[in-house]
Amino acid sequence: MASPRERLPMPAPPPISDDGPARDTPERAFFGRRKGHKLRAHQSDLIAHLLPRLSLDISAAAPPRLTTLFGPQTGRLQIQQVRIEVGFGGGEHLIAEAAAHPQTGFIGCEPYVNGMAKILAQIEARGLSNLRLFAGDASELLAWAPAGSLKRIDLIHPDPWPKRRHWKRRFVQDATIAAMTRVLGDGGEFRFVCDIDHYVAWTLEHLMRSRDFTWAAERADDWRLPWPGYTMTRYGAKATREGRRATYLVFRKNSSGV
Repeated sequence: MASPRERLPMPAPPPISDDGPARDTPERAFFGRRKGHKLRAHQSDLIAHLLPRLSLDISAAAPPRLTTLFGPQTGRLQIQQVRIEVGFGGGEHLIAEAAAHPQTGFIGCEPYVNGMAKILAQIEARGLSNLRLFAGDASELLAWAPAGSLKRIDLIHPDPWPKRRHWKRRFVQDATIAAMTRVLGDGGEFRFVCDIDHYVAWTLEHLMRSRDFTWAAERADDWRLPWPGYTMTRYGAKATREGRRATYLVFRKNSSGV
């Protein structure tokens, strides 16, 4: 059977410089400024009182099973698996996923204070108990998580860092792929949504040269159309209004030894 790259009419990636061998602790940041618009009074209150209850403290060792981060669960709401969303922005996708999958624990990683304030308001309004938050660099969170502890990692409309000198700030790097390989269980997935063609090509280039991941697409619509149940974010809606078409990539971690 032909590989997805051979079957699908994807454009050839542009020339991309190698970002070097994988390292255990990438020395880079995936963000710039941390605060934007001034917070409203209720948002400030949520930051002061709700965020500390939901924040992960990675200065302490991670528990052997990340499902225990969500407290004691009983009956049908028992947490069975854990997923991470990197850079959740306004939180539309993450909130929808947490509401739709109450038996999954979600960790949202977002360094911007305004993004935290927005998602806290939605968590409070919906009474969600299966969400935890990390206000920092996603590479630190991945380094902290135990091996094989995650079911899925989502990266939805990330900052593309279009200037060549900033490409090292992109989340997708060889070092990050090595970190995801460690923390995802066999069959775990990395899902990527982006409307910037160069970053899409960059991601395909990096993931498809990894022996640890397989691109799950079998037909063109698998990357042209969102997967079932996908919730559009405000950034996705903006891209559509501006005439940019998103690409939806799913990469599955190979079983150990494959």
